[in-house]
Amino acid sequence: MVQDKMSAAEHKARTARSYKLLLWFAMISMAMMFAGLTSAFVVSKSRGDWLKDFEMPMPFFISTLAIIGCSITFHLAKTAIFKNNRKAVTAYLWATLALGIGFVFLQFAGFQEIVSNGYFFTGSHSNITTTFLYVVTIVHLAHLAGGLISLLVIIYNHFKQKYHSGQTLGIELGAMYWHFLDFLWVYLFLFLYFFK
Repeated sequence: MVQDKMSAAEHKARTARSYKLLLWFAMISMAMMFAGLTSAFVVSKSRGDWLKDFEMPMPFFISTLAIIGCSITFHLAKTAIFKNNRKAVTAYLWATLALGIGFVFLQFAGFQEIVSNGYFFTGSHSNITTTFLYVVTIVHLAHLAGGLISLLVIIYNHFKQKYHSGQTLGIELGAMYWHFLDFLWVYLFLFLYFFK
């Protein structure tokens, strides 16, 4: 009986390590893709039609705060599940979802502001600077969509009471991914803001 419990705990720990390793591989490959995009951005800066005076729209600044907030609330949810504080976990997961959706809306508000200032992302009136901004942001949003879907699954599993102090893997993986999305956007934002 004790042997069975030990082997079950060992299997659970091995499974958790495997899932975390797979997530690390996925995040590293995503980081490499964004490194390629930012490298192309650097190379394109030497073009004659590069905008030197382009200003980042204010919604992008606010969205940066929103995604940092996502990372904080997800971390707090992870901390709360270790304490079996289900009420706090619920509040923090919902807050993460609200901030994540807010981030998406703010990104599109930023796009709208860019277009209203006369800069376009595609077509004959487009500019390479804004096109790169659009591509980088849309690719990040696609990865964030995956984060929102996984967050909805985590919220569903939380309400099904699948998480507790002895079973935290789903929340841990979700928190890891959201921290990655947060770090990635802050890097991209600072890069796009300062590298003109």
